[in-house]
Amino acid sequence: MKFLALFLLIPLIEVAVFIKVGGSIGALWTVLLTIGTALLGATLVRLQGMATLFNVKQQLMQGQLPAGAVVEGVILLVCGALLLTPGFITDTLGFLGLIPAVRQHVAKNIVQQVLVNQGRQGQASGFQGNVYDHQGHTSQRQGDGFEARGPKTLEGEWRRED
Repeated sequence: MKFLALFLLIPLIEVAVFIKVGGSIGALWTVLLTIGTALLGATLVRLQGMATLFNVKQQLMQGQLPAGAVVEGVILLVCGALLLTPGFITDTLGFLGLIPAVRQHVAKNIVQQVLVNQGRQGQASGFQGNVYDHQGHTSQRQGDGFEARGPKTLEGEWRRED
């Protein structure tokens, strides 16, 4: 029901804002501003998306689960869709998601909420604690704002096969 309300309410509010802005600066400038924000947003999303993809690859090569980076990538995808959707409100929401501090805060909250909802306590990439590489070695990792929810050590046996 909430989704239906948003689906109907947001376009109506966008139309009202278009009328208000168009009355203030003119229809042509309103259309040009809308096209300009879409082009600028698409460029910024592409650049930040490539950086996030590089971050995911780097974490995977280090044997880490890139949970935070993957969620940031999804947030960038949603922001890109918002920026390509004509409207000033959707553009504002899209540009907010392009601010790294905002995006990282939202990603942190999403990852933590998923861990809590799944009843799992463990490590995900970006969380502080021990990181285990593909050979079973452990190294201490200082996170990027994410905090561990659960034990910091995983005990077990391993052997190296050359």
